[in-house]
Amino acid sequence: MATRATGTEAGPGPVATMFAADEASRRLGIELLDHDDGTAVVRMTVTDAMVNGHGIAHGGYLFLLADTAFACACNGHGPVTVAAGADIVFVASAHEGDVLTATAVERTRFGRSGVYDVSVLRGDTVIAEFRGRSRSLRSTTPKEPQS
Repeated sequence: MATRATGTEAGPGPVATMFAADEASRRLGIELLDHDDGTAVVRMTVTDAMVNGHGIAHGGYLFLLADTAFACACNGHGPVTVAAGADIVFVASAHEGDVLTATAVERTRFGRSGVYDVSVLRGDTVIAEFRGRSRSLRSTTPKEPQS
């Protein structure tokens, strides 16, 4: 997967624009490593603030990492696209200091909907598997007033 150009003379592409405005992901240190239409790779290091009372990464942070990869993958096509639903399966624990990579891959698009799979890994170890269902929003371009 090759990182698509982040923009043209008209400005940055849809993924770069969306990610630049994503305060939640950026404040957690999530980095956008790679993206193209229907694919994305993001990375995050588990910090002490992300660890729960059992000493393992809180599942909500793992979900957020996978959801960020999902959002970047499904917005690469251009129209604003949001999650219609998502599920996650936690396979192994992550701990403070672990560097996690989430790779999102489009499985299918039909009409305004899509299905995406995201694998969260620590090196070669699967930490979680996420499946997201997307929905592209209808155009919000204002209509010309009727005379």
